[in-house]
Amino acid sequence: MLDALPPVTDKRLLSPIHHADDAGAVRLGDGRVLLATTDFFTPVVDDPADYGRIAAANALSDIYAMGAEPLGALNIACYPDRDFPLEYLIEVLRGGQEKMDEAGALLLGGHTVTDVEFKYGLAVFAICREEDLWQNKGAQPGDFIALTKPLGSGILATAQKADDLSPEGLKKLVAVASRLNRYSAKIMRSLEPRAVTDVTGFGLVGHALEVARNSQVRLEIATDALPLISPEVLAAMDERLKPGGLFKNIAAYADEVTVREGVPERLAHLAHDPQTSGGLLFFDAAPKWPDYERAFAAAGETLWRIGEVTRGRGMYLK
Repeated sequence: MLDALPPVTDKRLLSPIHHADDAGAVRLGDGRVLLATTDFFTPVVDDPADYGRIAAANALSDIYAMGAEPLGALNIACYPDRDFPLEYLIEVLRGGQEKMDEAGALLLGGHTVTDVEFKYGLAVFAICREEDLWQNKGAQPGDFIALTKPLGSGILATAQKADDLSPEGLKKLVAVASRLNRYSAKIMRSLEPRAVTDVTGFGLVGHALEVARNSQVRLEIATDALPLISPEVLAAMDERLKPGGLFKNIAAYADEVTVREGVPERLAHLAHDPQTSGGLLFFDAAPKWPDYERAFAAAGETLWRIGEVTRGRGMYLK
């Protein structure tokens, strides 16, 4: 769709749209970069405050994926005008505010729109030095591929909507999806990864392929190393509780993805599951892996090594 628009050629633009960076980046002319991003969506859980926390963490994540700290944000809320319980909106905004406070971001206001279905999210901005900026390019053959959050939020949210998710499964979903990527990013910043993105609606496969294309490399993902939010992710898939976005992702990336014969279908599907407020996906030289392991363990943050970068193009799920 964006290809139909005139290209932006201003030299101040650091992240062209076709690179699909996590946030727009504009040079300010003094060695600093302005970052801007926005994201909002319909409820993924029933509790309004939890929904607000998850939506805010998701929107803030794009800034962390670029190596920066959020400075400010604007609320975006869409809700039906007639007989809508404003108490619900207040709880959503309260949950979002909690995450902005945790992130140290300033709430500057926002905008509401009348809509048939409720939606909430943020427009977020940040400023950082250009030399500190992370982008979704620069991965090299021999690099490891690492992920900071487990997968399966799209599948679990679908199970919850079908009243087929246990209270413990829901608790795990909310805990993972509302966790700020701030803490993982802080650890990574000290070790200077080569390439970084976050995993959201396009699933692990879609966001990893953006790095592969921009870096002109091939990615090999070990499907048996993919972490799960809860064992209920696999149980839900066995009951065919999968989000529509999962199948859209499979169709969208089929030409670039090869699945090894014998890989269980549910693991291949897990790699395509659209995530809400997923983890950071990053790439760095293999000898540095022990440094990341030690640093994440010392901070009590989760980390999984899920693959490696090779020469070629596309992705191999093995």
